[in-house]
Amino acid sequence: MTDLANNKATAVRFLDAITAGDVDTLLTLITPDWQMTGGPPGLPRGAAGIHALFASIGPIEQTWTVDDVIAEGDRVVVRATNTCVQESFFGVPAAGVRQVFTATFTFRLADGLIAETWRNADDLGRLLQLGVRFVLPTD
Repeated sequence: MTDLANNKATAVRFLDAITAGDVDTLLTLITPDWQMTGGPPGLPRGAAGIHALFASIGPIEQTWTVDDVIAEGDRVVVRATNTCVQESFFGVPAAGVRQVFTATFTFRLADGLIAETWRNADDLGRLLQLGVRFVLPTD
């Protein structure tokens, strides 16, 4: 398998492990100084960041479905759709509400492991699915 094919497979395994809540597998896919941008603020690097990520999500039933995988050099971009149910999202009660949203992940790999993850997801769409309404101030 080529480096690009291996990198693509690693990125997809990362999302599969997120779906399964499989922290042990995630830890085998990242570098010791892995970092995430676009996730919960203040995530530490490395294994502590993976543990903090799951702690911030809380109990969740989710499935990531990979829609596209594109790779060039040391980067892999994955466009995926998530279907989930969790207790709350950004402090908004969500118990029992099925949410469907898309996200794009860009991974930078080093020596076959994920060194950086950038997440760009439709979090606004999720909030709207939970019934959040924005009220503009009136003067």
